[in-house]
Amino acid sequence: MINKALEDYTAEDLLILLNENVDAIVMVDTTDKKYRAITRKNIFVDLLDETGDYDDLIQKLWFHLDNSQEEITEDYKAFIAYYGEFKGKYSRRLKVFLEGNTAPYVIQMNVYPIEGTDKYVFAMDVLDDEEVVEDIMTTRKVNTIQNTYLFSMFVDLVKDSTSSISVTEISEDTIKSSIKYSQWRLMTVNMIWPDDQEQFLKLTDPEYLRANLDQGHTNTFDCMMKNLEGTYIWVKLIFSRVQTLSDKDFKFVFMVQDINDDVMERMATLKKYEELVLVDPLTGLFNHGGIKTEIQNAINIYQNGGDTISLMMIDLDNFKKINDNYGHSVGDATLKALADMLKSFAQDKHASVGRWGGEEFVTVLSGVSDDEALEYAEDLRKTVAAADFGEAGHITCSVGISQLGDDDSFDDLFNRMDKAMYSSKTAGRNRVTVL
Repeated sequence: MINKALEDYTAEDLLILLNENVDAIVMVDTTDKKYRAITRKNIFVDLLDETGDYDDLIQKLWFHLDNSQEEITEDYKAFIAYYGEFKGKYSRRLKVFLEGNTAPYVIQMNVYPIEGTDKYVFAMDVLDDEEVVEDIMTTRKVNTIQNTYLFSMFVDLVKDSTSSISVTEISEDTIKSSIKYSQWRLMTVNMIWPDDQEQFLKLTDPEYLRANLDQGHTNTFDCMMKNLEGTYIWVKLIFSRVQTLSDKDFKFVFMVQDINDDVMERMATLKKYEELVLVDPLTGLFNHGGIKTEIQNAINIYQNGGDTISLMMIDLDNFKKINDNYGHSVGDATLKALADMLKSFAQDKHASVGRWGGEEFVTVLSGVSDDEALEYAEDLRKTVAAADFGEAGHITCSVGISQLGDDDSFDDLFNRMDKAMYSSKTAGRNRVTVL
């Protein structure tokens, strides 16, 4: 340790002191994409090799999930090279992990480009505990406000440039990057859900933004996007044109907001309302409207070259006696039991089951022949007749079947099936009729 009067220190002394006190000094050659550690102390002995690949260094330092040593998905690693370019002096705090450690180390990194070359000097220090606490407290307020924003950046379409990039899943700090907007756009589309990629390219096209977004106005687009862990989540893409003094400026703020929890909650709510509209509350099967929609959808599919359709109506025999003799609670329990049986039969088939009304149920069978539909109905009829329905005892059902013809409408098919079911009733019940 050099200890002199202030006026006696030389430049050489300061270089020695820096080498003694800075935890890591690293030289980087961006042309060869290599680095060399001149000095390694503290955690950097384990964190850095003496020499290595520059992209690997960037990934170790900040291209991992914030507060985690987990690597980002391969798609996002394509951006690493752009984050290692510096046009001037640069400083930031980073959280890094040693292998096997669950808690991060906070380091201060300073980058010094060597003028006239493609080389940089990295000087890095591990912060002590008090500095780490201060850093956490300083950023906590920002995180509270911005924790739903996964990504943000500034875009200048005239210069085809991006700047002030912030990826909050990696770090709360902004990143200096020289990536062009046109490059960023064509790389980012790979993270968008395939069905939404065409729309993403349209809405982010420079000419579209120039023509459709006035100063001070914002466009948004909800889609699914891959996060850094490789999982698709719902996000809101936000493009806001900056208000400037010139109409010839085309500067934007672009943000990606995490809306996944809200969308999932909304979808769950919509699903509940959908069930209220389409599901019979007693049996849990499709209600009248729901099964009618299923029949019409199946007909539309068939008419466009899809599978054959067989329609089947199942009616409990003498059901009124059950309600009269045992009460409606036993009648409801009987309908529920039959509904469970119908669901079980349809489970491994391309079939939809619904309650048409009262004790009448309808099953739509797709992709089966007349003989297969008849076999299905006979097995069901025998199973119902053999079952014990509790207080209602043993009951039977009558079944009518009809297969859709090329020229049939909904009414043609339904009326033929309905007629077949009544033929089973008039012929003595507990039987299957095909028309």
